[in-house]
Amino acid sequence: MKAQFIRLSKFIITPIIQKSWFADLLFSIPRIICGLLLTLSFGSDKFGLPWSNTENLGFFEVVAWFPKDVAEYGGIFALAPVFFAWMGAFSEAVGGLMLALGFKTRIASFLIMCTMLVAIFLQKWNQGMWSMLPAMGFLWVSLYHLYLGSGRFGIDYIIAKKLNQ
Repeated sequence: MKAQFIRLSKFIITPIIQKSWFADLLFSIPRIICGLLLTLSFGSDKFGLPWSNTENLGFFEVVAWFPKDVAEYGGIFALAPVFFAWMGAFSEAVGGLMLALGFKTRIASFLIMCTMLVAIFLQKWNQGMWSMLPAMGFLWVSLYHLYLGSGRFGIDYIIAKKLNQ
């Protein structure tokens, strides 16, 4: 059991390295930019972090309007809107920071991917293509990095080098 956990951990952390460092650099640019946009703007508008500009919002607290929006999606979201609002805001704010740093990149990418799919199909779908574009961009970046990991320019690469020594 322990050996399987270690193997799974190595798989999740170890990024796919490109032949050229320049290719890794090019792949890291959208990861870093999207991660920063998610954490500094999209996520921090809904979630209490030290850099959030929403007033009266405690640390790791979700802004009051967000669970109401989530409940309107219906289905399972209406059963636990605070939980799903917290998970969505967390994946944008904290997952975006993890994506930007290249730390636990595949886990962060999976959380962001799930959040963006919900945003596209349950929030933005009836508002037209232009309103879906930010979520679609974040979705594509998260899909690429779900497969690639952080590349050479992330904390995961440093951790993987230590684990594989």
